[in-house]
Amino acid sequence: METLRERALPNGGVLRLLQGDITAQAVDAIVNAANSHLAHGGGVAAVIARKGGSVVWEQSRRWVQEHGPVPHDNPAYTAGGNLPCRYVIHAVGPVWHGGHDDEDAKLRAAVQGSLRRAEELGLTSIAFPAISTGIYGFPKQRAAGVFYRAIADYFAEHPQSPLRDVRLVLYDHPTLEAFLAAWDAEAA
Repeated sequence: METLRERALPNGGVLRLLQGDITAQAVDAIVNAANSHLAHGGGVAAVIARKGGSVVWEQSRRWVQEHGPVPHDNPAYTAGGNLPCRYVIHAVGPVWHGGHDDEDAKLRAAVQGSLRRAEELGLTSIAFPAISTGIYGFPKQRAAGVFYRAIADYFAEHPQSPLRDVRLVLYDHPTLEAFLAAWDAEAA
């Protein structure tokens, strides 16, 4: 797994763009692209839950029983189970409705909420998938721009953040190409 792009964050940390399997990331937390009921029925959510094992399923079910559906801006979390991470942060991204349902703001809230949750847990490293760009249909390059701005703004507002290693881990080529194009366009 190689780092394809890298840039410094205002707190001295690093944002990295990688191609690979998020479930193989040895970080404090990986972010799951979840639905509000933490059902983990498809996409990256199903892979994370399957590889994480019963603890992810059981703690997800318990979270929803205790807290209700998970909102965009306040992700749930569970133990990592069999994954090489301590936690799974379950972020709920928006379903794409043509840009008419405040999708950009909802995706931004999911990204920044995940960063905030990681800080609350005292973590220093986190890996994200491309939330909402799969079955939820969010346009990939647009999502990339939202991700990059949300992360940059978060660290500008939290210059003392303990998060030092922030990764965007992309699996498929179309998503990778879109995120690379957005990264390069932003840097130009």
